[in-house]
Amino acid sequence: MKLDLETYVVFVSFITAFFAVFLSAGIVLGVPSIASEFGMNNIVQNWIITIALLVVAVFTLPAGQISGKFGVKKSLIAGVLVFLLASIGACLSFSTESFLFFRVIQGIGGAFSNVASMAMVVQAIKPQNRGKALGFTVTGVYLAGSLSPVISGFLVYNFGWRSMFYFVVPFFVVCIALMIWKIPGDWKTYENDKIDSIGYIIYGIGILLFIYGFTSLMNITGKACALIGFVLLIVFAYYETKVNTPAFNMRLFKNMKFTSSNVAALCSYLAIAAITTILNYHFQYVRGWNAQLSGLILIITPIIMAIMAPNSGKLSDRIHPQKLAAIGMSIATVTLVILIFLDANTPIYLIVVAMVLQGIGMGLFTTPNTNAIMSSVPPKETPNASAAQSAMRTIGQTMSLGLLTLMFAWVMGSLKLSAQYAGMIVQASQFVCIICTVICIIAVFASLVGIRSKDSFNQ
Repeated sequence: MKLDLETYVVFVSFITAFFAVFLSAGIVLGVPSIASEFGMNNIVQNWIITIALLVVAVFTLPAGQISGKFGVKKSLIAGVLVFLLASIGACLSFSTESFLFFRVIQGIGGAFSNVASMAMVVQAIKPQNRGKALGFTVTGVYLAGSLSPVISGFLVYNFGWRSMFYFVVPFFVVCIALMIWKIPGDWKTYENDKIDSIGYIIYGIGILLFIYGFTSLMNITGKACALIGFVLLIVFAYYETKVNTPAFNMRLFKNMKFTSSNVAALCSYLAIAAITTILNYHFQYVRGWNAQLSGLILIITPIIMAIMAPNSGKLSDRIHPQKLAAIGMSIATVTLVILIFLDANTPIYLIVVAMVLQGIGMGLFTTPNTNAIMSSVPPKETPNASAAQSAMRTIGQTMSLGLLTLMFAWVMGSLKLSAQYAGMIVQASQFVCIICTVICIIAVFASLVGIRSKDSFNQ
């Protein structure tokens, strides 16, 4: 059977999303082993996950303009290749510094692959099928999230944490081959635009200082970095309105549907991203389970997300996506309310109920919200919209884990995470869940703003 271009594009996007997330989700199971081998304390340990997300946040907006100028397929190939090489490098790490260095390189590759992958789907797929196509891409994310804890837990327990990184290599090779030989041509929307180097620098320094400072608010340096970073981001937004070929078209935020959906995405990931890490710490440190058993339980949420995502994508082609997104976030809020009371005596069935609700809620939210963002801009601006969507997700995830780091540092200082400090781990986790519940409620209301806006260019 001969496959058409749209099928190959969706398939490549699925593979790219699957294996990038597979490693990102799986590394949570490997964190205790990595930290133990390199002698990391709880603050450095949390940076194993956070540092890659931070780098993705820094490079996401530049990736939007660069992929639009030089072609989204070329950018996707380059991003996947960099991620692949960094994965091999992580396996060869011999110290905390070398391992975190390759996590930084992974972040750069991840930024370009995230943006280019989504932009290619939107540009290659007809508007009437866009929600369905995005649903399959998001399914790749959630399916990876469901399989990763099981496979990664098995790999870490039986072969060590390095086996996770080696596992993804052949699949990325296949992905690159498919893009080279099965997807002809490329998509360029900013071919004649000048690269906004000054904008990149302002944004990169601003987001780096802001998120680093956010994770270090316990000291004066952290507060100063967060403040300076916030000011630089404001300067970046103003500067982008004054240049002819901006790194990011700030005028897109005049569309309330685009703005509110991005704010909802930021809040949702800020509220939800830390849950997997909290549950993993609870299972391994509070209950004393091994990585393999923890992984088997952690598959519950992403399996439900994987089931929900394509169906909610189809629904978002017929029902207003922002309505679906608001319903999803309302359900996810209940999860956080339950986890506020998580401790050593919490029944397992109640934890499972919370994970099921999280899966249903985020499954209903993510694809419709993505569809709302991508359909609210003209076709020429899809790389920018993809960059914004990716930036909101990554910044939200990074700030969520930063909040986790901040709370653990406040409760535990620089102590190493271990079973002997289970009470402190529970206390810090509960504080995080209280804050995230409030943020989740904000996401519900943000999803409904701009619901009446029209997007005639996508009809």
